[in-house]
Amino acid sequence: MTLTSTCPTQQADIDALLSRITTQLEQDALDLPLLPVVANQVLQISGDPNADVTKLSALIQQDQALAGQILRIANSPAYAARSPIVSLQQSIAWLGMNILASLAFTVSVQSGVFKVKGFEKEIQALWRQALATGLYGKEIARLNRHNVENAFLCGILHTIGKPLIIHLILQNTDEQSPQPSWSMIDTIIQELSILAGGKLAEAWQLPEPVQEAIRFYPDEAYHQATSPTKGAIITCLADHLASAVVDQSSLDEAAIRALPVVQDLNFYPEDMDALFELKETIQLSVESFLT
Repeated sequence: MTLTSTCPTQQADIDALLSRITTQLEQDALDLPLLPVVANQVLQISGDPNADVTKLSALIQQDQALAGQILRIANSPAYAARSPIVSLQQSIAWLGMNILASLAFTVSVQSGVFKVKGFEKEIQALWRQALATGLYGKEIARLNRHNVENAFLCGILHTIGKPLIIHLILQNTDEQSPQPSWSMIDTIIQELSILAGGKLAEAWQLPEPVQEAIRFYPDEAYHQATSPTKGAIITCLADHLASAVVDQSSLDEAAIRALPVVQDLNFYPEDMDALFELKETIQLSVESFLT
């Protein structure tokens, strides 16, 4: 079946690459990127009921670049500090452990998988979408009385398969061959990103609710999710709302309100009003990570 309306030669290249990467994913015959060390350690600390903010602070202080980025984000308009934050201790006092852990994890992942040479603009667009989805996920979880930090993690990572597919395509491209076009890459992303994301989530040993959200967040799939955290259905709506923030050609407000996922979450019009009113706040928060 033809995936896109392309010339026969390009279609043949797409089909060959698609077949090769599909086989690699299904047979686990590939080198997956490692979860960045700091992100992995932050996950462990966050999941430890006996952990305290001292452990998290010590971890962040080991990486001066990470500590500096967190200070910059903490001082951004998104977090509205009353006075300039000049130390990690101040940022901890202002933000709290959960937000600090989320920031540390996010910055660490951004500097890892969300870095691909030659496609910086496209990768930034993917990262912008992931950030906005995570931030909207937190707000939906609050309204739905579910785990806020889990919803953020699900949103940040729900399309982690997309940058992974770019890495795999470049690994499968011969050095003598011309670099694939973005339209060619995007075709393969649309076909394989969920499979790739699931494989990466398993390799990273992410929490099961996060793995489930990665596999089942699309509209047609969230009914298959069983986790009581509701990460998949929350991420589904968050992804639609995020698209309205980062992509002007996405669904408009009326179309989002009419989505089945809104009804399935038992959201009333006033709940959706509250989410749409957050658009500028979400945009500010996203920009705080990208500046």
